[in-house]
Amino acid sequence: MKGLTKGQLLARALEEGFVKMGVCRPDAVPEAAGRLRAFLADGRHGQMSWMEERETWRGSAAALWPEARSVIMLAESYTPEADPMAGLAQRDRGVVSVYAQGKDYHDLVKRRLKRLGRWLVEATGAEIKVFVDTAPVMEKPLAQAAGLGWQGKHTNLLGRDLGSWVFLGAIFTTLELEPDAAEVSHCGTCTACLDICPTRAFPAPYQLDARRCISYLTIEHRGPVDPALRGLMGNRIYGCDDCLAVCPWNKFASAARDIGYQPRVGLPDLAELAALDDAGFRDRFAGSPIKRIGRDRFVRNVLYAIGNSGLPALRPVAVALADDPDAAVADAARWALARLSADPGKGR
Repeated sequence: MKGLTKGQLLARALEEGFVKMGVCRPDAVPEAAGRLRAFLADGRHGQMSWMEERETWRGSAAALWPEARSVIMLAESYTPEADPMAGLAQRDRGVVSVYAQGKDYHDLVKRRLKRLGRWLVEATGAEIKVFVDTAPVMEKPLAQAAGLGWQGKHTNLLGRDLGSWVFLGAIFTTLELEPDAAEVSHCGTCTACLDICPTRAFPAPYQLDARRCISYLTIEHRGPVDPALRGLMGNRIYGCDDCLAVCPWNKFASAARDIGYQPRVGLPDLAELAALDDAGFRDRFAGSPIKRIGRDRFVRNVLYAIGNSGLPALRPVAVALADDPDAAVADAARWALARLSADPGKGR
């Protein structure tokens, strides 16, 4: 490595704020392409057409950048200090996923990756490319191949010394680095993540049907959500952490180090959120990953939560949006009204 040891690279990565590093070859997960193809063929990606459009690159890191000789996988912790499921009982409030409570992780992780990458280039003269969840890279299988952890039965990455609360970043490089040993599953007979899922989004252990996943439904899905699933969403208005939160390996989770992950959103008032117009939405969630879904999809989610609240006091909020210009918002408002009128005392 032209005078640079792998230990020095690890030390620098930890200094930058990452909690774990591992290395694998770009072709370390040959089975990934087949698994992705089957996932897409079954339609389990829902409306995420971008997964199909760049399937070849997504299925093979080696195809994405043929010149790459090594993939450096890095984990960054965002472990919450409080129980992320506690807010589910507060029916007049919306629950936002832990990862979206602070600043946009894409910005925070990429900034760190770029600093580490620049240092690596200066030390070795190698070429690099950095990726954080915005390119056709299957970070989780690569992270397992690099020994960071394993994809649990909920399909997310977890580790014995990481828990479930980690963001992943990748540095592809032309450097020939010694690969680490791949990790294997340590889930054993535990099914906590499968059992807790409100919508039964896991057809089998280690498999996900995104079309039933609340994270997908609240973030990626455009238009009205299947009425059969709306009542199961509770007051989750952006993402869902249930399967992550119940993982027993979280007792060994690393603490979040970046102040940017400190919660800013909290448990916002549903009535207040429903009243946001486009400008108000963009202003309130500036610098947050929530901003990318737009006002209409967000208010649609809020109205589903209002419909699930069992609180008659929120009926006027839904009435005000029953003729919203956005069809999905108007539909959600009418659904909420019907729910609250049919059984106004019903909770979740």
